[in-house]
Amino acid sequence: MEPRLKAGFWIKALIRRCQTEGAFAAIVRHGDDTAGSIIVKINTLDGKARALVPGFGLDGDRMWRGQPGDDPVAENEVDAYIARAVERDPDVWVIEIEDREGRHFLDEPVE
Repeated sequence: MEPRLKAGFWIKALIRRCQTEGAFAAIVRHGDDTAGSIIVKINTLDGKARALVPGFGLDGDRMWRGQPGDDPVAENEVDAYIARAVERDPDVWVIEIEDREGRHFLDEPVE
């Protein structure tokens, strides 16, 4: 089993990574510092967005799945998905990345 970073620490690193690439990122909802689940909202600033949630592939590696799907949808659909997720899990973190190219930086290695 791989050691896990605390959610708050991991999120700060993601925000810093986004900023170094010229994207804006912010914590929209503060969840549990130790183990809160995470939703990353990618806002392309054209009325469309998508949400990504962590999961694990068949090989056990972490992957990010699009919710409600992999393609951007109307931003209000993503916001409704996030609102439902927060109702189910009050410890969830919500991070919003604003990037016209739709980049999320989640699959890049930390150096």
